[in-house]
Amino acid sequence: MNDRRRRMWAVLLLALAGCFWGTGFLFGKIAFREMNVAENVTFRFVAASLVLSPVLFKRWTNYTASDLRLLLLAAGVGGPVQFVLQFRGLQLTTVSHASLIVGVLPVILALSSAFFLHERLHLLEWEMLAISATGAVLIALSSRNSASGPQPGLKGDLLVLLSMFAAAAMILCSKRLLERHDALQVTASLIASGTIMLSFWAELSQPLRFHFSWTAWSAVVAQGLLATAGAYLCWNWGLAHIPASRASVFLNLEPVVGAILGMAVLHERLGPMAIVGGVLIVSAAVFFSVRTHHA
Repeated sequence: MNDRRRRMWAVLLLALAGCFWGTGFLFGKIAFREMNVAENVTFRFVAASLVLSPVLFKRWTNYTASDLRLLLLAAGVGGPVQFVLQFRGLQLTTVSHASLIVGVLPVILALSSAFFLHERLHLLEWEMLAISATGAVLIALSSRNSASGPQPGLKGDLLVLLSMFAAAAMILCSKRLLERHDALQVTASLIASGTIMLSFWAELSQPLRFHFSWTAWSAVVAQGLLATAGAYLCWNWGLAHIPASRASVFLNLEPVVGAILGMAVLHERLGPMAIVGGVLIVSAAVFFSVRTHHA
């Protein structure tokens, strides 16, 4: 495969990863008709772990004690903490609201890098951070504008926003691992470790149930195959052939696809404030995704 075709495939797979991530909230909302948060998230990770198990064993490398601690920390923050918060928030809000709020992740990463990695932010970048924060506030405070259809909730929006800080912490923790280990192997190890932690937490909090309809199981499997295993596999392959600064642009497909699916499939409605907030968040996310081109 020549370089041009390889880059074309990389762009396609990165775009596909962003779209796959955008389906997660829709399938989660469908699963919530029968499952609770613990069951949905745990079974989602189990499905993803099964798919990624060949990667885990074929690409296995030994971790030092410090790397293993970092791996477990990243798995704990990125599994039980992030997804339990995120999907509890999804229960209390709409797919479209949750999807748009997820768009703040690139901005939170930029802010975290400034504080923890001592990366300098210029005035324009601080202004874009403020714009993204304003967008999140507008979405959370947007009034219910329809008497029919699913309605957003302030508590749910805030929980989804809080989960993005956990996601940023997981990314920062795993960044050091990716410098020393294979990306696919680290991804499979993180998901497998997160699955074990989630399973223990779910059993301790409330025993898992297994008698669900095919619709609920299909939604969970779709989350595991598409929004977890498939998305990460596509993302990592594309990232290996395109600079990260360019690849990060495709993260912005997730909030757009998620919001569109929420409105088209579940007949959700976005009020004017939520639409403006979404535009502000996505605009700031695009800015931070491409800013390295002009550095």
